[in-house]
Amino acid sequence: MRIDRRRFLTISAAVAGAALLSPRGLLAAPQATVWRGQAMGAPTTLILDHPDPARAQVLLRETAAELRRLEAIFTLYRAESELSRLNRDGYLLAPSPEMLAALRLASDVHAATGGRFDPTVQPLWRAYAAGDAQAIAAARPSLGFQRIRISRERILMAPGQALTLNGIAQGVITDRITDLLRAGGAEHTLVDMGEFRAIGGRSAQEPWSVRLAGGGHALLTDRALATTEARGFSFDPEGRLPQLIDPATGTARADWARVSVIADSAGLADGLSTGLSLAPAAAIRAALPHLPGVEVRALDASGQEFRFT
Repeated sequence: MRIDRRRFLTISAAVAGAALLSPRGLLAAPQATVWRGQAMGAPTTLILDHPDPARAQVLLRETAAELRRLEAIFTLYRAESELSRLNRDGYLLAPSPEMLAALRLASDVHAATGGRFDPTVQPLWRAYAAGDAQAIAAARPSLGFQRIRISRERILMAPGQALTLNGIAQGVITDRITDLLRAGGAEHTLVDMGEFRAIGGRSAQEPWSVRLAGGGHALLTDRALATTEARGFSFDPEGRLPQLIDPATGTARADWARVSVIADSAGLADGLSTGLSLAPAAAIRAALPHLPGVEVRALDASGQEFRFT
């Protein structure tokens, strides 16, 4: 198995003067306050520039606490998270509002992508990760997000099913942290937890410029960006089996080397970038009239970029 993905949370507000380089290549002021920790099983770095140092410290503490709270809902790395309990028991009573919102967003993205975004690939993903052909065949019948029953009282899965929210949770968390910072008075701020969301631009006159894997930049002002790289994670050492699983066939594959989606929310962009990585160009064009304001930039295996609006 080959892994070369890294996830960071970077928050950097535009300021005048000299700058330092954050882990993702974004610019932050030299007086920035830096926090490092863990979220969703990966190292995170938070860089916050704020004109009021005392308020910046408060926002850092609030952000760290919110990350811990959200991780206790969405992570697969903790046995007692809401998602882990749902997968273990096959049901979850009195789900949190955040879990309900994430699953309802997942349902919308599932429909918008023609079923290509499907969190029920988790058993199949585990089987591919183990390299167990027998387990792969046994897991295929469990696919089908439309079989999940979601209500405020409980979430109920069909026998053999399990969920992963790794294709949408980072975006959902980015949205939550963005809302927290906006409420705390942040302006000209870029929030990144593997997916980006901007509060304003880098300045009143300049948008945020985010470098895309494989080349190119995306400009963001009050918008979100999510990118899925099919072979950022591979099930085999040779890199022939990408991290994405096609729910229609149960195979590890992708139509694109990279898909970047710009949308109003990071959660929506995150889910769409995952699902549309499995969609041919014609299917992307067919989906966009039902997704107002969404832009898609897809990179094929030869490195040619296609833009869909």
